[in-house]
Amino acid sequence: MAVEIGGIAIPERALGWKFVRASGPGGQNVNKVATAVECRLDLNEAGLEPDVRRRLERLAGSRLTGSGEVVIFAETHRTQARNREAAIARLGALIEGAKQAPKRRIPTRPSASARAGRLRDKRHRAELKKARRRVDTDGS
Repeated sequence: MAVEIGGIAIPERALGWKFVRASGPGGQNVNKVATAVECRLDLNEAGLEPDVRRRLERLAGSRLTGSGEVVIFAETHRTQARNREAAIARLGALIEGAKQAPKRRIPTRPSASARAGRLRDKRHRAELKKARRRVDTDGS
């Protein structure tokens, strides 16, 4: 069976869930209930296209483990279900970003008037700085 995350069907075996106690304030509930969620996406099992996987690895950054898993940790909500939804949403946003191929940059050159304006501004700035210098009184 597959789960749709970020517009891509990912096999359930590629996802791993771990529920732990959330940190921070929350009264007695925080000490009793494991509401925080750690979602692990195994990229070897996910069946992603090679270029999407490469971009996802780059986007994941420090969330990527050495064994090729993307780890998302969610603990903002008070319930396990909402934290699980939040983790899936964040993973989906990451996958959506990886699906978008970066636009190829077309190198451009500044126009002649832009170059002339830059040089004019440089000369003006140099004149201002020159005017701030100490005046030479001995005439040499």
